[in-house]
Amino acid sequence: MLRMPLVHETVVHMLAAAAREAPAREALVLGDTRLDYRPYLSCVAGFAHELKRAVGTSDSRIAILLPNSIEICIATFAVIAAGAQVVPLNPLYTPRELEQILRDAEPAAIVYDAARAAEVEPLLDALAIPHRVRLTPGDGALTRWASMQVPLPEPLPRGDSLAFVQYTGGTTGRSKGVMLSNASVSVNVSQRESVLPTGRHGERVLCAMPLFHSYALAMGLFLCAYCAGTLVVMPRYRPDELLRLIVRERITIFPGSPTIYNGLLSFPEFERTDFSTLHTCYSGSAALPEQTLRRWEQATGAPIFEGYGQTEAGPVATFQPLHGRRVAGSAGIALAQTRIEIVDVHDGATVLPPGTSGEIRVRGPQVMQGYRNLPAETAEALRDGWLYTGDIGELDADGYLYIRDRKKDMAIVGGYNVYPREIDEVLAMHPAVHEAAAVGVPDAYRGEIIEAFVVLRAGVPASAQDLIEHCAHNLAKYKVPAAIRIVDELPKTTVGKIDRKALKAIAR
Repeated sequence: MLRMPLVHETVVHMLAAAAREAPAREALVLGDTRLDYRPYLSCVAGFAHELKRAVGTSDSRIAILLPNSIEICIATFAVIAAGAQVVPLNPLYTPRELEQILRDAEPAAIVYDAARAAEVEPLLDALAIPHRVRLTPGDGALTRWASMQVPLPEPLPRGDSLAFVQYTGGTTGRSKGVMLSNASVSVNVSQRESVLPTGRHGERVLCAMPLFHSYALAMGLFLCAYCAGTLVVMPRYRPDELLRLIVRERITIFPGSPTIYNGLLSFPEFERTDFSTLHTCYSGSAALPEQTLRRWEQATGAPIFEGYGQTEAGPVATFQPLHGRRVAGSAGIALAQTRIEIVDVHDGATVLPPGTSGEIRVRGPQVMQGYRNLPAETAEALRDGWLYTGDIGELDADGYLYIRDRKKDMAIVGGYNVYPREIDEVLAMHPAVHEAAAVGVPDAYRGEIIEAFVVLRAGVPASAQDLIEHCAHNLAKYKVPAAIRIVDELPKTTVGKIDRKALKAIAR
């Protein structure tokens, strides 16, 4: 059984502990701006007092619409310290997308980027959001308390109070506001630590992921606060700058995604980069092709630890263990105090034996309280204390989880269940394939057929027929794509995941 390390009541308690332990250690780095832990905590406290005076503490929500910056780090902690709930907003969202979320969240205040003012402020007027903090990242507005010693507001929030309303989806349909308590967010950091312990002697973490997203928060912002490490923030992802930062900032830990790892492996400067300080990489947000994992580790010497989760699960549920067997193609083992079961996709109750695919359900203290204003969807996702993830996977005899697909992405071809993720993996094995994504599309005869979209590696030719023959050698006949389209790029969501809904629309 995994040992549970120290758990803080909230992530603000976590940050305060880091400031006591290492007050003069670098906490945040972005370009020329560097902030140590003691001034970092003072800035959080100063802004928290300001927010508390503006909105009070009675179940208020405060939206944050900021790009990756020092300001988004300070603001996230400050909202929680003020006793309010963070509503992180994707800075790439259009006013239409923002309006839907803001109407549902009903924030008492919003902290937003001045660069978006012309398009956002008419929306804020229309929604009558009373308190607004307009910031220009980098102008020092939220670091003006750095030279002071400002105490945190008292009392700090309790673990059972809400910390986040994190909206998921939003490309089509209604976004769902995932409600996470302070305790669930904080305990999840400690749970991850039970499987992937970090050092306490100056880890330096590079954050290239968007900091409104649950993955970047858990594996970057809060991870650093837990281990009193340094978070080096990229304002936007650029492969050349990322590789330079690994060397210049002596990065030791890099949380990435399959899209980023694939992109870096294809970048000309990659082979000339010194990765000697890098000892650990994480992958999340989507399944990582085994071929990508092997190529990265051979080139850098830094292993990639793959995990699995979703916003509703705090967000982390499993990870490959640091001390233990790593299994290629697996998302690892359940974190401390977490149970994973595979159940029948139709009845949702029959627990399936190892090696059998079904719906993944999760139980643990990190699981959400529910979806805001969506009782029916909450009742569907949370049943008898279990979170039904909507993902398809299987466990092996040793408890290692394998992600096969999304339940909703499963195709039925001639009566057979087909999971497109398996086809993606087979295509990724081909030396000419850079990225691949398969989808099910309607077919009058078979019910559905599989079509795949492939981006080829530069300078490595292959035809669609070559790739179909490759699939035929590695898949049952009914799983082989009926068609393969070679494209310049795959459509992505705003957080870098392959947009299968867009691919299905193209295929149809």
